[in-house]
Amino acid sequence: MVCWDPGMAEEYLKNYQVVLSAEESFSRSVALGLWMRRPLTAWHVLLPGMFVWDIINRRRAIQQYSVLFLFPRKLALDAALQTTGGKDREALLSKTEMEIQEWLSVQKVYSPRVLRGHMEQIRILLDHYSRLLQAEGGSYFRLIRNTYRTRENFEGHLARLSTAEGEVDQGLAEIRGGTAESWDRLRAEQVQVAQ
Repeated sequence: MVCWDPGMAEEYLKNYQVVLSAEESFSRSVALGLWMRRPLTAWHVLLPGMFVWDIINRRRAIQQYSVLFLFPRKLALDAALQTTGGKDREALLSKTEMEIQEWLSVQKVYSPRVLRGHMEQIRILLDHYSRLLQAEGGSYFRLIRNTYRTRENFEGHLARLSTAEGEVDQGLAEIRGGTAESWDRLRAEQVQVAQ
């Protein structure tokens, strides 16, 4: 159990903000990359004001994607902060599972497979974030470097995370009927996340 003294809590909270900011920035980058890959339509040429409409739609799409992308990550990060403060990991995971199940139901994408994939993703991220919160470093890059020490170690974490995210994607594709369009969208997202 971690000793929860005020100095330690301050360092954890500082690292929490660094990690959260990095995740938010990453989600916006992925969403923007997905949006920018969309081909221009004839309307963009025919209607001079179409770019304004595009900007409004892009902002909304980026915000929506960021919320969807960040929700499980934020739950994992919050749980990591609580576990570093001495809370019971399994109780937090149980609570998180109920929150994810409810969230998936509201999004109309619940399936046992999607839930399992998200929970595996959250377990991996919980371990990752717990290590980052306890690391030294004033930036996300330094936290990563001080936590994983080698590129191979970090790439191992990313491979495990990618496998869990793949399970979520497979479940989502099944829910959406496994159409070519749904697979294309999921593949585009995977490529953008990998970059």
